[in-house]
Amino acid sequence: MVKIGLQFKAMLENITNVRPFGDDFRWFLKLKCGNCGEVSDKWQYITLMDSVPLKGGRGSASMVQKCKLCSRENSIDILKDTMKPYHAEDSERFKTIVQFECRGLEPVDFQPQAGFAAEGAETGTPFTEINLQERDWNDYDEKAKESVGIYEVAHQFIKC
Repeated sequence: MVKIGLQFKAMLENITNVRPFGDDFRWFLKLKCGNCGEVSDKWQYITLMDSVPLKGGRGSASMVQKCKLCSRENSIDILKDTMKPYHAEDSERFKTIVQFECRGLEPVDFQPQAGFAAEGAETGTPFTEINLQERDWNDYDEKAKESVGIYEVAHQFIKC
């Protein structure tokens, strides 16, 4: 069992508290089998709401899948208590926003999509359903009368 952290980096403009919104937030990942090295060619998603029992009654995971190449059963689980928002002071620096508990699977790529939320840095104005698939997002904070944005989204994985 290995813990892998997803680190997020972006340039924030007048916005803070960027985070996945809700237990149904979809983490889109490409996964690699730790046994044979096969990498999924399609994006797969996991959510906190998903819970699949592990063989032998060893608990559950967000996803359990059998490798197409070597037939090994692998799993990955989202560690809810490791989820952290990305704040204005984190801007342009990598910060771990979630950790995954990996058994035989390793995330190798992440595609941010819809489902992020954030707040205006000065006003606390809520912004929901932020889509980061294009790696950039902007809007307008009516209370502050200024533009807000999340730009140059990047990520990396680290062993925890």
